[in-house]
Amino acid sequence: MRRSHLLEGPAPVLVLVVGAAVAGALRGGFKDLSVYVYGGRAVIDSLPVYLSVDPVTGLHFTYPPFAAVVMVPLALLPTWLAAALWTGASVAALAAVVVLVRRELDRPAPGWLVALVTGGALALEPVWQNLTFGQTNLFLMLAVMVDLFRPERRWSGVLVGIAAGLKLTPLVFVVLLVLVGRRAAAGRAALAFAGAVAVGFVVTPGSAATYWADNLVDARRIGPPALAHNQSVYGALTRLLDGPPPTWAWLAVAGPLSLAVLVVGAGWWRRGDRVLGTCLGAMAMLLASPISWSHHWVWAVPVALALWERNRWASVAWTAVFVARPVVWPPYSQGREYRWSPPEHLVGNAYLLAALAFSVWAAVALNRRVGARLEQV
Repeated sequence: MRRSHLLEGPAPVLVLVVGAAVAGALRGGFKDLSVYVYGGRAVIDSLPVYLSVDPVTGLHFTYPPFAAVVMVPLALLPTWLAAALWTGASVAALAAVVVLVRRELDRPAPGWLVALVTGGALALEPVWQNLTFGQTNLFLMLAVMVDLFRPERRWSGVLVGIAAGLKLTPLVFVVLLVLVGRRAAAGRAALAFAGAVAVGFVVTPGSAATYWADNLVDARRIGPPALAHNQSVYGALTRLLDGPPPTWAWLAVAGPLSLAVLVVGAGWWRRGDRVLGTCLGAMAMLLASPISWSHHWVWAVPVALALWERNRWASVAWTAVFVARPVVWPPYSQGREYRWSPPEHLVGNAYLLAALAFSVWAAVALNRRVGARLEQV
């Protein structure tokens, strides 16, 4: 009985989180985490955040200035401790996502199952890439889910706004909140985002001015958009056209696609499936962003869980794409993507194509559900 109680409770997840923290402390060398720490240190030392590079990695800090302010506590810690806390917290956030999705789907979430699913999710390329880089995506995904799953809460929307203040792309979920009629939550999200922007200007005015005036519209500051790891519409067009597409061409393709997916997500959300609706909002976000690195696709985990409840084979096929990592099967890096053959373009855009296939399935299934209800009436 005692062993069964331990397995049902949080103990298995705690073991996984502690193990991740220990691994983080021992491994070190998290490239993006180092850049975050540099951003926090620049704020402490009143240095320009965007005009110099992290001396450890040689990379620029690319997030909004509010993110640099949030990273200040990390800059005060020893490197090994920051790595340990960040990695352990990332795995804890992933486990929390599993719990939220399971409960929203009205399924049990015993500790042993949450630990098993969380541990299994580490095999997905976006997840382990997120961990090995020391990225923020698992935290942002959790913040969005808390607000989108329970928008009726008094402070719902604030976490979405803060997430957008850290990384602009979650602003898509403000639009989703408006589409599903949760305008109060959308308003709180907008206010929280505005507050985050204001904090950046108050704490580091020069860097904030640089970011919003110069860095915001330059996608290349984040990395080469043609790189295979960029699984966005902009990335696919860049590879296909042998160079970055004109802004109008990108918007003409990405805009309608993303909006259509967002509308389908809103349709599912309004019909009571907040998991599927939120996941489709995430797909719209990843399609719309000019840069959607493979580690941004941690949303593959809740999509797999949502599909599992509807079609086991579809869930397995979806998961296999993100475990197999086909986006790097063709030659990549240093401009080799420009020489891809048509089959290599199909394989090399696997995450993007999987998202489109998932969105089409969701649209067809939603249409059938609406049609069936109309027939009953």
